[in-house]
Amino acid sequence: MRGATALRPQRLLSSVRVGYLSSRPVVCLLCQHKQIASLRTLRLPSTQRRGLSSTPKYSYPDQPPAEKQNANSTPTPDITNHYTIFPTTLPQGPPPNSPFTFDVSALRREFLQLQGAIHPDKFPQGPEKQRAEALSSRINDAYRTLIDPLSRAQYLLAEIHGIDVLAEDGASKYALDSETLMEIMDVQETVEELSSAPVAEAEATVNRLRAENASRIEESVSKLQNAFDKGDIETAQMETVRLRFWYSLRDGLREWEHGHGEIRIVH
Repeated sequence: MRGATALRPQRLLSSVRVGYLSSRPVVCLLCQHKQIASLRTLRLPSTQRRGLSSTPKYSYPDQPPAEKQNANSTPTPDITNHYTIFPTTLPQGPPPNSPFTFDVSALRREFLQLQGAIHPDKFPQGPEKQRAEALSSRINDAYRTLIDPLSRAQYLLAEIHGIDVLAEDGASKYALDSETLMEIMDVQETVEELSSAPVAEAEATVNRLRAENASRIEESVSKLQNAFDKGDIETAQMETVRLRFWYSLRDGLREWEHGHGEIRIVH
């Protein structure tokens, strides 16, 4: 570990507030999934394609003809919170009633089934289509949030426990512990020293740093699971802040290029 004089906290650059929901335009994940599936189907002989069909775990009623549609014709998931939208995968709701970690493959299957039932393309222009678009967007948001451990933890803290670690005053209210800060600074300094190193040596060092940080993320997620499952919200809050920095460090190491001299840690 380098001495205190080598530490430059100003490199922890503040960024605009980013919520647990993506600020990018909503893209229909079901449409992406169908496009990929159709390309795969085109490559298979017809005999193989016939064997791919399967019966879903549950289904929604077929939609009535357009002229008979009304406010009750669109299947409506329980949108009380992100967890209630996926009752098959998450029947017990948020932790501690259910584990923090779960089968993400099962979540994706249920997500695709839900989107298939209410996809806006099934409805003509009008109130029913608008309602389907709103529900589709809501389901997308829930899926994107729950599929990732960090966004899931931030959601649970904010929506269930009223702790917004992404608030404007979050940096002062939920500060990073000094030990983690020193680790991050040490990695930054190590990367800076690689600017004059041979390319092969620099790449080997960065690959090692990436592997070490992947282990940090795995350990942090495990601690989050234990904290949420036990209802230890104080520990969950501290570990969520720590995991945010490990994610940022991961992104910085991914973007590293030889000769650039430093990596940015955005929080």
